[in-house]
Amino acid sequence: MPYSPMLIKPFKEELTDIGVQELLTAADVDKAMGQDGTTLVVINSVCGCAAGIARPAVRRLIEDDSVKKPDRIVSVFAGQDLEATARFRGYIPDIPPSSPSFAFFKDKELVYFIPKYRIESRDAQSVAMDLQSVCEEFAI
Repeated sequence: MPYSPMLIKPFKEELTDIGVQELLTAADVDKAMGQDGTTLVVINSVCGCAAGIARPAVRRLIEDDSVKKPDRIVSVFAGQDLEATARFRGYIPDIPPSSPSFAFFKDKELVYFIPKYRIESRDAQSVAMDLQSVCEEFAI
């Protein structure tokens, strides 16, 4: 059963307010994942490390004008948007479910993944630096 939409509304808005595209359905996921170029997928969640580390790291990435950005940054919300999250996880079948987490694709191929265990024990700046490094390496 998904979380209450009222509970997670501010957690979703923390990303959508800075320009992250929310994927709500399997069709939304397929459309985003079917595009060439670079895509950063944020697997959002209600946990404290999403609030204190993962979402702030995305904000730092987006707000840093000196860093290359992926062509698109999208999100699915684990525990809420069940259809979209399940469909996205189908694009990374060899990786166990992990939320929050980040997946970076280049031309529809997964090139980098940051699981929860590499987020929860760090600070937002460190995770943002990881995201920036991935963007520098793979973003055009």
